[in-house]
Order: sequence, then C-alpha cells, then structure tokens
Amino acid sequence: MIHEFTEQNIQNIGRVLKCTPKKLGDDVFRLELVSEEDNRKLALEIHLGLNLEDKRMNMVSVYATSTFMQLHNCTAFIASDMLRQVTFFGKCEQKTSGLIVGSNAGCSFYANVDEAVLTGDFTRLPQDVMMCGVALSLTDSLDGDDFKFDDDPPIS
Repeated sequence: MIHEFTEQNIQNIGRVLKCTPKKLGDDVFRLELVSEEDNRKLALEIHLGLNLEDKRMNMVSVYATSTFMQLHNCTAFIASDMLRQVTFFGKCEQKTSGLIVGSNAGCSFYANVDEAVLTGDFTRLPQDVMMCGVALSLTDSLDGDDFKFDDDPPIS
C-alpha cells in the first residue's frame, strides 16, 4: 500500500497502466490510456498536494468519453501488475471511496462505501453491493504496510 505520492510512484503507476506519465507543471501528472481492442480512451490526472484552505490534498481525475470523475482527498493507492490496474483510495471516517483504473482504459468508481461492506462477509451482500465490496476490499489493509500482491514487485 502506498501512502505517499511521489514522482517515482507516479512512474510506477504509468508502468502498471502501460503508459508514460507526462508532467504538467510542478505537481500534476497526466497519463493517457488507449485500448484499440476495446475502442476506449481515458486520461488520468494526478494532482499532488493541492492547497485547499491551508490543507494539502491529492486529487485524481479521470476524463473519458462522456465521463468525468474526481476523487478528492486521495490518501493511498495500490498499483498491481497482476491485475493490470491501479486502485486509488480516499477515506473519511467510516466511508471509503475508490477509483480503479485499468490498463485497458477501463474505470470504475465507488463512493462513500461503508466500512461494514469492506470488512464483512461479502458473500452475504446483495450482488450489486458484493462487487463493490470485493473491488475495494484492498482498503482493509489501508492502515497497515503489510499488503502486497505476491507477484508484484515492490513500488518504492
């Protein structure tokens, strides 16, 4: 689990998503993903250390055909070679939001998910909620640094 967004970590995100991050200014990185096979394009922008009312926050934006999404207060991410995706997390009290971007230019967004969905038995959840619980279950290790996919190299 990565808690700090650094330029090196952004490069590793690009490696997992199979694209090259472009630096826009001092603290914004843009990654452009294209899937010819799926006929999809997606642009991902990572804003580091935005200053909002004297508080610093990270923000992740996704631009796709007819779609725009933002995850404010992004506190951590997991970049997985095995899954070929990056999951960005934001947490506020007992609620988690997650933005998942795949190397195939696909994207999923889950907002204000209650912690009980992420830590309980997901097989007992309604099918539509189960998918969210499985996708964001990685956040269960958000407060620990022991999470990693066995096949993935460490991101430093």
